[in-house]
Amino acid sequence: MPHFLSVRDVPDLPQFLAEARAVKQTPFAWSHLGRHKTLGLIFMNPSLRTRLSTQRAAQNLGLNCMVLNTDKDSWKMATGEGVVMNGDAAEHIKDAVAVMGQYCEILGVRSFPMLVNREEDYAENTLHDFVRYAGVPIVSLESATRHPLQSAADLITIEQYKTKPRPKVVLTWAPHPRALPQAVPNSFAEWMLAAGLDLTIAHPEGYELDTQFTAGATLTHDQDAAFRGADFIYAKNWSSYHDEYGHILSRDKNWMITPAKMQLTNNAKFMHCLPVRRNVVVADAVLDGPNSIIIPQAANRVVAAQVVLKRLLEQI
Repeated sequence: MPHFLSVRDVPDLPQFLAEARAVKQTPFAWSHLGRHKTLGLIFMNPSLRTRLSTQRAAQNLGLNCMVLNTDKDSWKMATGEGVVMNGDAAEHIKDAVAVMGQYCEILGVRSFPMLVNREEDYAENTLHDFVRYAGVPIVSLESATRHPLQSAADLITIEQYKTKPRPKVVLTWAPHPRALPQAVPNSFAEWMLAAGLDLTIAHPEGYELDTQFTAGATLTHDQDAAFRGADFIYAKNWSSYHDEYGHILSRDKNWMITPAKMQLTNNAKFMHCLPVRRNVVVADAVLDGPNSIIIPQAANRVVAAQVVLKRLLEQI
């Protein structure tokens, strides 16, 4: 695993999950791996769970950790080959990233899409620039199209709570006042399908995701039908991918997750990546109810990050 950018970097998911169970039981057993090594975390967007969970995972492995918020703590960076830097960018990304790689054994980077130009967002230029110029392993802390650390934690959580070998997992769109990226739903679908789970994706018309992430899932515009017999409900908003890329096409409040909808399920567990808009995406009664596993799900972010960092350290 030279880098951790998507589920394709984890061809042995059963072994990955076995390592997650071991890490969960004895989190400090590999604290020698990071001794005298440094992890750099580069944030181009806000973060709570990703930042704290990855820092905690690093500490568990004995790593030093440096955090840089590029919007506040560093020079504005130019991108692209042959650019004439006569504007407000003082440094080129190829120079900055190469320097970061001199200071750290592993780099994590978080970048969001602009939600203006689909081709530019899905080209993942920032992430690929880090891979190209750093000279060290790169961990995606979320990119324009994927959030693999979140999805790894999601899979670990489902493995922890499932009561049958192949549970029915439903990813459902839910309303939100802002246009959000497709990264979390893309990545969640990709990981669930790679794990061989029974995945249904429910969303209003117009919210179809890129088929590279959803091939093999059951797709429906009927949320109630999707919920029937479900073992896990994962709610997430995303903006349009196809027509009017990055736009809000629906504000239908009927897609909010309610106790009545959860009653349609097979006593399903409720999941969300957080942060969540209470009583917009999901009702308080569901979030605070006995079947909500959002806090254990968030706790597993540490486990997921630690397994990834452990694997990278074992290769250095």
